[in-house]
Amino acid sequence: MEWIYLVAGIGLLLFVTIDVFWTTLWVDGGAGPISSRLSRFLWKMTRGISRGHPLLLSLAGPAVLAITLLMWIGLLWLGWLLVFSGDIHSVVDTRDDKPINWSERVYFTGYVVFTLGVGDYVPREGFWQVATAAASGNGFLFLTLGATYTLSILNSVIQQRSFASSITAIGKSGSEFVRNTWNGNDFSDINLLLSSTSSRLSTLAAQHKAYPVLYYYHCPQDEQAASVAVTVLDEALTILRFGVPEPYQPNRVLIQEARSSIEGYLDALSPRLIKTAGQVPAIANLDDIRIFGLPTMTDKEFKAEVEQLQGRRRKLLSALESDARQWPSVQTVGT
Repeated sequence: MEWIYLVAGIGLLLFVTIDVFWTTLWVDGGAGPISSRLSRFLWKMTRGISRGHPLLLSLAGPAVLAITLLMWIGLLWLGWLLVFSGDIHSVVDTRDDKPINWSERVYFTGYVVFTLGVGDYVPREGFWQVATAAASGNGFLFLTLGATYTLSILNSVIQQRSFASSITAIGKSGSEFVRNTWNGNDFSDINLLLSSTSSRLSTLAAQHKAYPVLYYYHCPQDEQAASVAVTVLDEALTILRFGVPEPYQPNRVLIQEARSSIEGYLDALSPRLIKTAGQVPAIANLDDIRIFGLPTMTDKEFKAEVEQLQGRRRKLLSALESDARQWPSVQTVGT
């Protein structure tokens, strides 16, 4: 019967190895089959338990990452335990040269996987010595990949929140963003900002594809939430492109580049959005910028253009709702 343990152990090791390599090394693959399902389950459970409480939701990302790492280690340990259980004489006690029992085998595979060296128990000569070396190498590789993956995730989270802060510092809604970028003559001052923002958004989109766990890192403050910042920026670009006369607009190529980067970011999120928003967000009111003396198109012209963007704006709303956020409201003077 011991051979069943050997086959089961090898199968489990192959399964967890595929999941680890898929998640940590395949940039376009997203999370592995085990990790992706575990992450979605933990996020949905956290959403249900937290009832939208920001602080509790902020624990979801670290919890998903930590539990994923622990799962990999646990499955790796279990896999090698089953492999060494494939032969009752695979490991012996150095004191009496007798086979070890199950609890001792758990101890042996543990310190081999964690590369702590061989202590009271040693593998039999031949195949089991090679298996012990393979287990140590396997454990060292997994621990290294796990540490590197964790550092990459934390760095990406910092970049994501830095990007969000740079956008919401200008305006917490599309209309406020537009008001604050008016220089008295036109909107040319934000050309450089749009160029750098497009580059940063493309980086964030690539990071979300490579590290899907980023989606579950919920920030308690809306000002540091990428979903809010992207929505604010897209609404501002919509107003600048379709709500402001052409002579006053920023460089149109830069507007298009920024809008394309936002689309790429939304596409990177789409596979992980919980549901697609059924309603379309309300169209921005141009009166919010007219009262400050900014030039605008007519409401009819603006509405006709924005109505063609319903699919895009549903994606934005879906990203906000799945992140437990509200559509950015207009910030008026004095609020």
